[in-house]
Amino acid sequence: MKKVPSLNFFKVIRALQRAGWIVVRQKGSHIRLHKHSNDETLKLTVPAHNPIKRSTLAHILKQAKMDLDELEKYL
Repeated sequence: MKKVPSLNFFKVIRALQRAGWIVVRQKGSHIRLHKHSNDETLKLTVPAHNPIKRSTLAHILKQAKMDLDELEKYL
């Protein structure tokens, strides 16, 4: 199993947008994203940190229902 990398928030936001997420708003150092699917609306909050901690990124991917390979595809 691969380790989750420590990435810049801008790269993470850009990869999530390519995966269909939409930036809804930003308040301070937190960026809110939404993704609409057939039966639910997924919501994420990504901290604008350089870099985002590996554990935080792992939790973001879990909430986004993505795996590391899918994230790397959009980077």
